[in-house]
Amino acid sequence: MVVKSLGNGFFDAAHTGAKEAAGQLKDVEIIYTGPTTPSAEGQIEIVNSLISQKVHAIVISANDPNALVPIAKKAMQRGIKVVSFDSGLAQEGRLMQLNPSNAELIARKQLQMAADSIGGAGEIAILSASAQATNQNIWIDVMKSQLATPEFSKLKLVATTYGDDQSDKSYREAIGLLRSYPNLKAIIAPTTVGIVAASKAVVDENVVGKVFVTGLGLPSEMAGHVKSGAVKEFAIWNPIDLGYAATYAAYDFVKGAPDAKAGGKFAAGRMGNIAIDGKGEAAMAEPFTYNRDNVDKFAKIF
Repeated sequence: MVVKSLGNGFFDAAHTGAKEAAGQLKDVEIIYTGPTTPSAEGQIEIVNSLISQKVHAIVISANDPNALVPIAKKAMQRGIKVVSFDSGLAQEGRLMQLNPSNAELIARKQLQMAADSIGGAGEIAILSASAQATNQNIWIDVMKSQLATPEFSKLKLVATTYGDDQSDKSYREAIGLLRSYPNLKAIIAPTTVGIVAASKAVVDENVVGKVFVTGLGLPSEMAGHVKSGAVKEFAIWNPIDLGYAATYAAYDFVKGAPDAKAGGKFAAGRMGNIAIDGKGEAAMAEPFTYNRDNVDKFAKIF
């Protein structure tokens, strides 16, 4: 398992999941490695050394999708199965990319949490990163289409604003939303910077219990906001599950499982069977929910 850099809580948690999978699969040994600072050059050196060690599979979160392709191809020519996870390698450099989730699941999860927080009806606003952020824009488009479905028809989107993933700008935008829309019930921030800023704004404007914040956040940054009451629940992919599922995927490729290919699927233990699309991409699951019951436990990890 080659991660973006060592000493990163997110990847340490992925390593925990990989070890859990190895324990279940029995005949797997995990070598956990990565550069000390996140760089493609550091990862290339490491992959080179793993090729000479004749490992059976390399599971990698890439610092650069393209720069690592030549060394990944070299590994595959030597019979090593290369699977990327989290941050993908370009298609020609890997057999499969395991994404933490997909746009449909990420968008739906955030609307679901907003609806649950406010009793299923009321005005909501979105505080995003930059207006050019590809993934955020895809999620917002999916959210807008989901708002037309019967399940979310009582939610009314009154504004979409952009904090450019800067704390101070996101905070000002959140304050603006709270003052411009007196009947606002929830702010959805599909960005780890935005969700922290919006939570702080709700506390500072004394609207805890009247307006709830949800979206995508890191437990270590959100634990205090859950305790303040500004946030009932939020989500992000669970890195333990990600490392676990990626290890199972690599195992199926090494063992030559007939379905371990683009258009097939792989067996991921407690995560069930995960489909692989025609481009060799797979989505693990909907983002994992964090709330008062579990946030402290995960805050220690990432």
